[in-house]
Amino acid sequence: MAEDETGDVGRGDQLEHTADGHHPDPPEHTADGHHPDQPEHTADGHHILVNGRRWRATDPSIPEKLRQELVDELMAARRAVKTAEPDARARVHDAKTALGERGVPWWDCEADDERIAAAIRALTRKRAESSICPSDVARAVGGESWRKRMADVRRVTATLAARDEVVVTQKGEPVDVAAARGPVRIRRGPAL
Repeated sequence: MAEDETGDVGRGDQLEHTADGHHPDPPEHTADGHHPDQPEHTADGHHILVNGRRWRATDPSIPEKLRQELVDELMAARRAVKTAEPDARARVHDAKTALGERGVPWWDCEADDERIAAAIRALTRKRAESSICPSDVARAVGGESWRKRMADVRRVTATLAARDEVVVTQKGEPVDVAAARGPVRIRRGPAL
């Protein structure tokens, strides 16, 4: 099945509507134990199956709140593709990479710098009017072992700050993340 102009793949499994315009209540699970509202997963959980095709599943170790923010950014980016916004495809790529759906497979190794950078960009775009904490990024890419990812997040943040993609602040003032001691925040930079 081909992707449409937004990068979406049609599912073709929409529920029928009743005469009054509502969706009927679906059964709790199908005969094979699969919930009808959720895509079927491969036995190892690494992929979902949609119309017979395998697609990489979202990293299940991403906390739900952060996963939802990344999905929201992905959906906004797909809408931006439809309106031909110049950075829309890069936004889709960042969100999908942050979710673990692109790049190095999430089940093979720890998150690499590309996934960390994608998570920083996607979350700062999603929270454009505020800032993110480096620990949010570490949690999104590191799962339960997020604390050991903090040094990597700071290092990647420094690279993005050098390219003006992000601005690092402490107590509301811009700082060099490499020199800053204590908590910092990350916000969207002028080049993003």
